[in-house]
Amino acid sequence: MILEHYLLLAAALLSVGLYGALSQQSVVMIMMGLELMINAVLVGAAGFWYFVTPRPADGQVLIVLAITAMAVEMAAGFAVTTALFRARDVDMTDMAADLRG
Repeated sequence: MILEHYLLLAAALLSVGLYGALSQQSVVMIMMGLELMINAVLVGAAGFWYFVTPRPADGQVLIVLAITAMAVEMAAGFAVTTALFRARDVDMTDMAADLRG
């Protein structure tokens, strides 16, 4: 494959993630949109690293570490969302805005 294919995939993931994050009110759907956008950045970075320096595995190791950190971050976000839903029955962003006071 050529670099343009990876960049096209990254642009498609970023577009779908941005639409999902901006058009939804459910906290879970917004987090899924953010996850897609982060994956788009990682696909683009991995594509660039592969085509710039294909031999050393430094870029691939950094991508795997970033994916691992992203998975832990999203798990913590879903845990907070689940705790918020169980405690206050809040699952939409406009309902969560009332929690400030």
